[in-house]
Amino acid sequence: MLQQPLEPIGLIHSPYKEKFAIPRQANLVTSVRSTLEFNAPFDSAEFLDGAQQFSHFWLIFGFHQNQDAGWKTKVRPPRLGGNQKLGVFATRSSFRPNGLGLSLFEVSRINDKETGSSIEFIGGDLVDGTPIYDIKPYIEYADHPKNSHSGFAQDPPTTRLNVQWSSEARNQAQALHLQEHHFQVVDEVLSQDPRPAYHRKQITVREYGIHLFNFNIRWQVQADEAKSVCLIVGIHPHA
Repeated sequence: MLQQPLEPIGLIHSPYKEKFAIPRQANLVTSVRSTLEFNAPFDSAEFLDGAQQFSHFWLIFGFHQNQDAGWKTKVRPPRLGGNQKLGVFATRSSFRPNGLGLSLFEVSRINDKETGSSIEFIGGDLVDGTPIYDIKPYIEYADHPKNSHSGFAQDPPTTRLNVQWSSEARNQAQALHLQEHHFQVVDEVLSQDPRPAYHRKQITVREYGIHLFNFNIRWQVQADEAKSVCLIVGIHPHA
């Protein structure tokens, strides 16, 4: 059987420092900025000649933080509440035989240099340090087929949390000199409700933590008369 060795052409830099709380699709949190930094010898401007013509690129990447977990034949998609199992090839789960993923990114800026080229993207769903194995331009007529069906994920997620900051957390954020952009990213990420699907049905209030940028952010979900509220209770420098 033919085996194809893969060499990363570059790495992703993003504010997501761990898997937890990463959006489930690349276009859900648009305030985030991600950068693909190309490795030598793929960092030459010649590789990007003509790339400025395209608004979006497909990124083929590796689930590098899942390597020890191995692959599974069936998984529980979060969109189905974590209760129903489907074959891994019917999902976008990270527990795949070759550990490869595919995401569509919107281009913000292409920095094509003689050496050290990079691409800046709007949004993204990749953890910092993710290896990128290839990129391909998005072609509208070919990549957006008519009469397509998306199974259990036909429609975008509609449930969003109302994110609020406790007075203590806001004071801590000000002491850490958070900028408006940081607040925007934190709010947008947490509004997606990154809790495990099976936790969303539990009444017990528990505290969660995420590593975003260089901060450890503590938060909990509380029931409100109108909708669920995500209350940020603390933010500290990540140790």
